[in-house]
Amino acid sequence: MIKELQQPDGVLKVTASGPLSKDSPYNRIVLRKTVVRGKTVFQAEMYTSTQVFHSNVQLTDAASWASRLEGNYKQICVSQPTCDVTYLTSKKGVTTRIVRATAAKNVRPEQHNRVKKYILNEGDDVPAMVDLGIFTKEGKVVAGMYDKFRQINRFTELDDVLKNHVGSLTLLDFGCGKSYLTFIVYHYLTNVRKIDAKVIGYDLKADVVEDCNALAAKYGYANLHFAVADVSRDKLYEEHIDAVLSLHACDTATDHALAFAVKHNVPYVFSVPCCQHEVNGGISAGGGDLDVLLKYGIVKERVSALLTDTIRAMLLEDAGYKVDVLEFVDLAHTPKNVMLRCVKTGKPSDRNAPRIKELIEKYRFEQTLYRLLKG
Repeated sequence: MIKELQQPDGVLKVTASGPLSKDSPYNRIVLRKTVVRGKTVFQAEMYTSTQVFHSNVQLTDAASWASRLEGNYKQICVSQPTCDVTYLTSKKGVTTRIVRATAAKNVRPEQHNRVKKYILNEGDDVPAMVDLGIFTKEGKVVAGMYDKFRQINRFTELDDVLKNHVGSLTLLDFGCGKSYLTFIVYHYLTNVRKIDAKVIGYDLKADVVEDCNALAAKYGYANLHFAVADVSRDKLYEEHIDAVLSLHACDTATDHALAFAVKHNVPYVFSVPCCQHEVNGGISAGGGDLDVLLKYGIVKERVSALLTDTIRAMLLEDAGYKVDVLEFVDLAHTPKNVMLRCVKTGKPSDRNAPRIKELIEKYRFEQTLYRLLKG
């Protein structure tokens, strides 16, 4: 029992490190007493191998954090004004408590009114996230949904690009599925950023679309709509569109989403491709430098996926977009970890197309986005 957190007024900082379980979502957790908008709270910093998540913890909730930490980390250090208390837990679950006196510390919590903003923070009041299974009723992340939680937050890349946008926004989400991202993007833009946003999600599954529309109606999300559509052939919304989203639209559905954006001159495109099977199914040795990478199945599969996304990025550059190819989330959380973040900045060109055509002809594969844009 970390009894110090039962009386959190005397705690300055708590650091938990060395997770005892390989399934632990965080490598290290730090609770640091701070002042936010005039109120003393703990700021929680939760570290993975590549990212850090933040949330504010009320002093009255400190005891529940104690139960989250104790027995789950090898070492927990509690810093108090005149001593440090360390809890050491062995692999067998035996905990030793060590108290070490220290010189008096500054007990005034630091002022910290500027916390990094995420689209979704643990503890945020977003009831739809409970219905979607991301949050528990208490506002905590459901244990099995940490990967999805990380993926949603990675779409802060969207906000980085749109932060200077003026006026209303219309976004289309291709292959939205259960629509975790669609709901939180709508909530964030309308309720947090106070933007007049319209969001439409497309998916093939009628039952999923029906459930999503019912949930949008339940929470009064008047400008959030879902429709059953095959993005490769059905007629879609064609009025002014500001952004196209595509999170794990399977295989060539990503290509159809990107082609739609290009043909409709959409200013912003955010895409995390998925299941790039097309190139892998057709590529074969062509007497060039790629031949050595096509010998072994798993290497061929990965090379094909990277080649697919490279071709997509090059075609989008030809379409006049500035394209950033980013790591989406760490490979430990999903192998589908490439994000294409695209902003329309210039006029179309044909700079990359000849090189792509040469690769396609030499290695005898097909690529849908190239076909849709170049014929």
